[in-house]
Amino acid sequence: MSGRRVVIAGASGFMGRYFARRFAEDGDTVVTVGRSGADVAWGDTAALERAIDGADVLLNLAGKSVNCRYTEKNKAAIFSSRLLTTGELGRAVEAVASPPSLWLNASTATIYRHSDDRPMTDDGQIRSGFSVNVATSWEREFFAHTRPGVRQAALRMAIVLGDGSALTPLRNLARFGLGGTQHGGRTRGGRQMFSWVHIDDVYRAVRFIRDDASIDGPINISSPNPVQNRELMATLRRVVGARFGLPLNWWALEIGSFAIRSETELLLKSRWVLPSRLLEAGFEFRFPQLEPALRDITDGATLTG
Repeated sequence: MSGRRVVIAGASGFMGRYFARRFAEDGDTVVTVGRSGADVAWGDTAALERAIDGADVLLNLAGKSVNCRYTEKNKAAIFSSRLLTTGELGRAVEAVASPPSLWLNASTATIYRHSDDRPMTDDGQIRSGFSVNVATSWEREFFAHTRPGVRQAALRMAIVLGDGSALTPLRNLARFGLGGTQHGGRTRGGRQMFSWVHIDDVYRAVRFIRDDASIDGPINISSPNPVQNRELMATLRRVVGARFGLPLNWWALEIGSFAIRSETELLLKSRWVLPSRLLEAGFEFRFPQLEPALRDITDGATLTG
């Protein structure tokens, strides 16, 4: 069903731009919230409440990218950009006469512990650490703003693959002959798990959740087929046509991550996540396997149906 009014917060980011375009293509009216170039600016309480009042769906994707060095300044910005925007939206939801029936808030599958012994389903184990603390604080703020008649779902997304995503530096490594297995961290031999999801399937999962009123709470959004790091890099080499890929040890990854202003956690933390609730509800992934997903993105042929 189309013709809904969808409010997207954080619409200037990689995912926000994609979602705004897709919802509009599907016939929905899109209202954006952001720092610049959006229909509504953060901090404009009256305008935000007008946008949310009577909307069908509120989708919050706001938050500073974690693809940066974890300096104290960046860590503070990562926290505040998530908690403050979620709190601002929550107060607006609580204040309006006709709140959206569905509020979807971004979260992350990095909330789960480093796992190379078994997969984490939607009730997986949560430990501690910077990324975990960000995720748990984010979800705590989100669920602190409950209101009768408003269904809330926290989207625990794996690493989202698309044009302009975290895939770009990985693809570049493969193209430059550095696309071998990444070694280091707690899991040896490149056996750390890499959970991923194609951005088209994230959008389709959002629509699926929208249309299934029984789904709420934390929801894993991840391909049902995560891969080990060595399989990830071998697949990338095939996709970009690289004949070989030098393996990278921890010290080389640290140097490379510093040079591109990122962190090694992307490659060394073992993320083994399964979308158990989505699968049980009947959701079907368009890109369940890694290689077709990578080829679709690399060839610029992302499906939009």
